[in-house]
Amino acid sequence: MRSSLILSRRDLEFILHEWLGVEELVKRPRYAEHSRETFDAVLELAERIATEHFAPHNRTADENEPRLVDGRVEVVPEVGRALRVFADAGLIAGTFDEELGGMQLPHTVAAAALAWFQAANVGTSAYPFLTMANARLLVAHGDSGQVGTYVPPMLEGRWFGTMALSEPQAGSSLADITTRAERQDDGTHRLTGTKMWISAGDHELSENIVHLVLAKVPGGPPGVKGISLFVVPKHLARPDGSLGERNDVVLAGLNHKMGYRGTTNTLLNFGEGAYTPGGRAGAVGFLVGEEHRGLTYMFSMMNEARVGVGLGATALGYTGYLHALEYARTRTQGRPPTSRDPATPPVPIVEHTDVRRMLLAAKSYVEGGLALGLYCARLVDEEQTAETPEERGRAHLLLELLTPIAKSWPSQWGPVADDLAIQVLGGAGYTRDHPVEQFYRDNRLNPIHEGTHGIQALDLLGRKVVVQDGAGPALLAETIGATTARAAGTEWAGFAADLDTAVTRLHAVTATLWGAGDPAVTLANATAYLEAVGHVVVGWLWLEQALATGGRTSDFHQGKRAAARYFHRYELPKVHPQLDLLAALDRTVLDTPEAWL
Repeated sequence: MRSSLILSRRDLEFILHEWLGVEELVKRPRYAEHSRETFDAVLELAERIATEHFAPHNRTADENEPRLVDGRVEVVPEVGRALRVFADAGLIAGTFDEELGGMQLPHTVAAAALAWFQAANVGTSAYPFLTMANARLLVAHGDSGQVGTYVPPMLEGRWFGTMALSEPQAGSSLADITTRAERQDDGTHRLTGTKMWISAGDHELSENIVHLVLAKVPGGPPGVKGISLFVVPKHLARPDGSLGERNDVVLAGLNHKMGYRGTTNTLLNFGEGAYTPGGRAGAVGFLVGEEHRGLTYMFSMMNEARVGVGLGATALGYTGYLHALEYARTRTQGRPPTSRDPATPPVPIVEHTDVRRMLLAAKSYVEGGLALGLYCARLVDEEQTAETPEERGRAHLLLELLTPIAKSWPSQWGPVADDLAIQVLGGAGYTRDHPVEQFYRDNRLNPIHEGTHGIQALDLLGRKVVVQDGAGPALLAETIGATTARAAGTEWAGFAADLDTAVTRLHAVTATLWGAGDPAVTLANATAYLEAVGHVVVGWLWLEQALATGGRTSDFHQGKRAAARYFHRYELPKVHPQLDLLAALDRTVLDTPEAWL
């Protein structure tokens, strides 16, 4: 059977079973009904649905993006049909409790399954991705009535969910949002305001849309401490769960993106008076949890989305790499430098060393990114189901530290893999006769949404590194040290020694940055810091994968070792010039006024 050009089943099997050992999770009560056979069956189902129902309309949805017609959104019909198959297979409910209709799948397995859909058609997969995260937030922070009303129809795929944070005037600066939520005598709130860049914010793909909206209740504290979270459904629900009045949530317009075109991206007006449910102005909202704690609740959804965005960036880079690899193996052109006789037939371009260099680089990025995303998913399983509070706490601490890296590193290097795929195809690469140009356009959104590259850098250096007096970086260094100790005396001892050196330098540079005495100087260097830490982390995960290959000599395992050697020799050394820059507390950017730009 021809290998898939969407994703590598063999690589997923290696990461899940040969490295992460997910079958060990079935020893825990939550996953006791599962086995390796059920895990593999879910992954096979995901591959089949992604291949048969998602991939075929990826280009169609790109060329026929959502349109606003008479106040309603039109998308190509294949999107709705694919989502129905996805929901009917139970994949939206996969990780949820059985009592909610879920399968109680480990997050590691569910993330691997979702990667098939992100690689096959990232635009269509965004709808269930957001819905799952929305439902998970309500289960964690909503009351029993909210869970009972909104979660089951979302898990069944009858209703979809969104997250509505940004506003036109505020962007990522959530402290400056102006959407208001006025308390009502009946315990509800009435919301007025505008939200921008809301993915899946309006469509006709489901019976209802459940918006999770950040807003400020008048009289609350200023800034982010005054933000509350509300459930604001497109249609209000009656006590029996059926649809009631239309809520005053109005689609004001669609945003037209360079990629990710299959997902509607919207400007929404809340409470503009187009609808007056109950005869009163404003969109009806239901407070989640306590007032003024909305951003804390929303971060549970945002952090899940950030890791998911990183996995999506990896998936798009991965499918680009696989398409380029197939092209390089079948496209003949030129002859090797050692045989320039024009009478000899041209060779497949994969035989040219520079093409192999590009493919090996892309392989190191996408397989490294997949390892990072699934390792973080395994940390979620450890955080929720490990045997002791200490183990759960360590997993939580490490996941918190790695989240900005898991979002941003693949979002930076996944598009580079797609860029390399275009380069491998040469002149064909930037034509629409081949899909790699779309993969690049789709992937270019990932460094921006769910917190830009720079915001993740500020989160890492400004928050995650210093929390609990640096406990996160200390735990990461300890965890990496355990890996390098295992590599001592093996063929990977040199890689381990170089990784230890990078970790030691990183620790010293972190102390220098925070010892500068000027937060402006420290945070002016945050992006270089994020990128250096990301490369160290992925270098560690490549050493982990190399050790997991053992002595096996199949082409697959040899390919893993080749990619690990590439990352060691070509990529890990890149961190040292960045660390040099950071250690110097460089002020170039900080001291450049706007007028000089």
